[in-house]
Amino acid sequence: MRAFFVSREFCVLRQGLLLALLLVWALSARAEQLRELSDFAGVRDNALVGYGLAVGLDGTGDQTTQAPFTSQSLTNMLSQLGITVPQGTNLQLRNVAAVMVTAKLPAFARQGQELDIVVSSVGNAQSLRGGTLLMTPLKGADGQTYAMAQGNLLVSGVGAQAGGSSVQINQQASGRIPGGALVERQVPLELGRQGGMLELLLKETDFGTAQRAVTAINMEFGRPVASALNGRVIQLQGPLNDNARVGFMARVENVDITPREAAAKVVLNARTGSVVMNSRVTLRHAAVAHGSLSIIIDTDFQVSQPNALSQGGQTAVVPNTNIGIQQQEAYLREVEGADLTEVVDALNALGASPQDLMSILQALKAAGSLRAELEII
Repeated sequence: MRAFFVSREFCVLRQGLLLALLLVWALSARAEQLRELSDFAGVRDNALVGYGLAVGLDGTGDQTTQAPFTSQSLTNMLSQLGITVPQGTNLQLRNVAAVMVTAKLPAFARQGQELDIVVSSVGNAQSLRGGTLLMTPLKGADGQTYAMAQGNLLVSGVGAQAGGSSVQINQQASGRIPGGALVERQVPLELGRQGGMLELLLKETDFGTAQRAVTAINMEFGRPVASALNGRVIQLQGPLNDNARVGFMARVENVDITPREAAAKVVLNARTGSVVMNSRVTLRHAAVAHGSLSIIIDTDFQVSQPNALSQGGQTAVVPNTNIGIQQQEAYLREVEGADLTEVVDALNALGASPQDLMSILQALKAAGSLRAELEII
């Protein structure tokens, strides 16, 4: 009898351990690293923009009569190179195009580092294929020059036209230059300048996720190094040494946490008719009647001619218009769903189009049946 009880206790213990392992596995399967959920304050890209000229186009540049700023820009550039264009000269520049150059300056970028740039036409150039971007300064939001761009354009689009017919594949009015800009000025950034204090910014504001992140970080270091300022900002007490700070930030980024599940939300795109909902959406018991009303207007043009022997009569076109109204029969249908699959099945049973479904979801929200936040984009 004693051996029986021991084996029974062992089985219970084994089942408990198995359930615990399954629970840990389920939690770890949903866990994400902090670097996927947050960013360190100040560690970000900076937008750069510049205005320049693309030359060497095969007759596909700007028409200067409609884009006078192109010839004006070329005149100013030639004057800086010691070439004077006579006053009143009408420049016909079909091989030159005015362009805007954009790039992103990454964090910690140093002088001489190469950046990829995007070149886009601002005039009426037909294509930038085969063009060369002349030296263009790229400026930041403060008006300072941070990079210089120049190089040969890579345009993926292609087109051809003849005899009034044309064909085009992809966009030809923009292109890229990999490594086409060199960094000339770096953005000053001193991490931990306030006694080693760092800030971790969550990408989504959530007090529960912030609290879980603080707990996980403090457990990782075995001491209280993190504290939440609000639902998005987590303050970290990092080391004063630069090398030690890098290792500290790397450990923080690799901490695994399970973010709190997002609140129930339904997103409606009024332009495309798209309806997207997350797994938290539920439907309480409700009855819905859905029907479509369609109006059909058909106009048939007939020709009215006078008799053969009549005088003064004229041939006229007489429109004959028929208007019909059709309405589909609609019955009350019960809808209810405790999870996403049941919600989808209940809404599909209505047989509504995406546009009609948007109206139905708004009505269910107003009636208190749809347990979710509606967001229209």
